[in-house]
Amino acid sequence: MKELVRLRTRPSRDGETFKYFLDYKDENCKRRQISLGHADRWKAQRQRDQKERELRMGVVGLEPMKLGFFLRDNLERTRGQVRESTLDQARIAMKHFIKVIGDVDYSRITHSHGERFIQAALDGGNSPATIAKKLRHLKRLFQLAVYRGQLEKNPIRQVKLLSGPKRKIRAFNDSECSRLIQTAKGYFIVQSAKKRSKPVAWELLVRTALCTGMRRGELLNTTWQDIDFERKTIDVAPKEDTKETWEWHIKDTDRRTLPLTEELVHLFAKHQAEQPEVYPYVFIPTARYDYIQQLRMECKWSVQRGSNPFNNFERQFRAILRRSRISDGSFHDLRRTCLTNWLANGLREYDVMQMAGHASFETTRKFYLAVRNDLVDRTRQASSKAMEGISVAHLLRAPSDGSEQEKSPTIRA
Repeated sequence: MKELVRLRTRPSRDGETFKYFLDYKDENCKRRQISLGHADRWKAQRQRDQKERELRMGVVGLEPMKLGFFLRDNLERTRGQVRESTLDQARIAMKHFIKVIGDVDYSRITHSHGERFIQAALDGGNSPATIAKKLRHLKRLFQLAVYRGQLEKNPIRQVKLLSGPKRKIRAFNDSECSRLIQTAKGYFIVQSAKKRSKPVAWELLVRTALCTGMRRGELLNTTWQDIDFERKTIDVAPKEDTKETWEWHIKDTDRRTLPLTEELVHLFAKHQAEQPEVYPYVFIPTARYDYIQQLRMECKWSVQRGSNPFNNFERQFRAILRRSRISDGSFHDLRRTCLTNWLANGLREYDVMQMAGHASFETTRKFYLAVRNDLVDRTRQASSKAMEGISVAHLLRAPSDGSEQEKSPTIRA
């Protein structure tokens, strides 16, 4: 294979020293000679190899690029490959990074810049978890530049992520779940003195989340085609941009099939009978669907909006929580409750991970599996039983009457 980049030397003016430079033709077939500014043979060879890879891949590197432009270039290259929400988080992280160290050239970033960013984030009140999340996005951006041959190495790869205390996982107990279902069953919105409306089938939504562990976006993007009444299953499947449906992507992994209980199948059948046939989505109210279709015709809809197509969702769920006399929690806690119940009722760890749609069980364990009250009770009983055994052993070792006393050792001078 023909060598595209040649490594050459150029003597200094005094003739006693020299420096390396690269000799090559760029993408426009113009000859370039770039001085490397040093006489380190191994470093020069690595730079030559890097430039060789860049030319063969059609990547232009070693060119000045401010962090702001570097960010835009990265986002454009990866758009469509990852979720829009992920790109937004990467954008936020880099903008914070630029605010701390300035809009400098990306090739000048060093390990110390990463440490300065962490300290500034701590001083600004960011939690360790938030800082770690931002740092992961920054590391990913620079690592992509390494893969493309734009950088020789990731400058912040060795910057350590902060570890904070493990947060408590919120899972609803059986009593709270029952109250949530009963409240959701009778939930409606008062639009005027004489008009009330049910914006969504909240009872069915809560029951499905507790049974399947589906995320909010997965539930709201469920269509009637995803439900198999005969097999009693529901599919979590991506949606294409068609006349009836909008584009939507699943988080983490590909589609999965989840079981439905007999009661849920009956409720779905009843809900379907009450819905007009022209509306494909299970949980999107008809008025909301018509409005979304209008926005799509006016080109005012986006893939990102499709992940949360329901207005005032959290506000309505918080109202259901208050009416259920539950002081804290979120809709996502229904998913955590479901996964915790699966594990407590016999599913293996790997099975829970698969049905939850996680890429690794570490995610399932870290963010979703709570300690159930029955486990706390069983542990308390085990501790009580153990303490009783200790007490009995102590009594058995005790003197039979009060006449015997332990003799203290004699101390001799």
